Amino acid sequence: MKRKFFIIILFVYPIAILKVSAQTVALDYYFNHETHREKNGTVARFHYMWEDTANSGFSIWGDIFRSQGATLTHIDSAPTSQNLKGVAIYIIVDPDSKKENPNPNYITKCDADNIAQWVKNGGVLVMMANDSANVELTHFNILAGRFGMHFNNDLQNHVTDDAHFNDGEVVLNNNPIFKTAKMAFMKDVCSISISKKAKTVLRSTSGATIAAVTAYGKGTVLAVADPWLYNEYVNGRLPAVYENNKAAADLAKYLILKSN
Repeated sequence: MKRKFFIIILFVYPIAILKVSAQTVALDYYFNHETHREKNGTVARFHYMWEDTANSGFSIWGDIFRSQGATLTHIDSAPTSQNLKGVAIYIIVDPDSKKENPNPNYITKCDADNIAQWVKNGGVLVMMANDSANVELTHFNILAGRFGMHFNNDLQNHVTDDAHFNDGEVVLNNNPIFKTAKMAFMKDVCSISISKKAKTVLRSTSGATIAAVTAYGKGTVLAVADPWLYNEYVNGRLPAVYENNKAAADLAKYLILKSN
């Protein structure tokens, strides 16, 4: 009786291993360093901070970044190659004027040099301004100018009160960055002039550029004319048609993808 032998051939295919690493999102605490006096008399930091859960903070947007796998940090000194090392996304919001801080930390040419080199190497920079009465634009434009952008001393989307929400409407439908939000709300902002490779992302009700993006070296720069995604405008207070909460998630996703 003959024995039958079966030869089994195993084909081994290489398995691609996807390495997932958390992107570090750093919020500037140096150029914006506002303080106020608490009820007990102590002086405390506030405004545009990850840990600030009041209307003035960025805690909700921070939670959105975390939900998308990012790690949060802050930078409370002038930007250098050392403290930007390991940072994927760097967000500068509403740099102080003397009205907001008697001793503001203005953006210098050295600061702009350090940040521009970091972006060139692959960093993702977000610059959030404000209307000209509530932000220091002269020195902020030292940085913005490196990327073909300029925050203008004007007022767009002026909203007098909650009865005139439509004066702050921003259409997001079919926007390449904001893919789920259709309409947002952004009140009392400045316009942005663009040159070089910069492109308009959002427009005001009058048609002016109020958000722009550009590639710079291996990195990306996004300029927005307002800090519009802090807690007050993503916590459900707005009429339902204004989807700032979805816009915050859309933007976080876009920035994380750009930083990979």
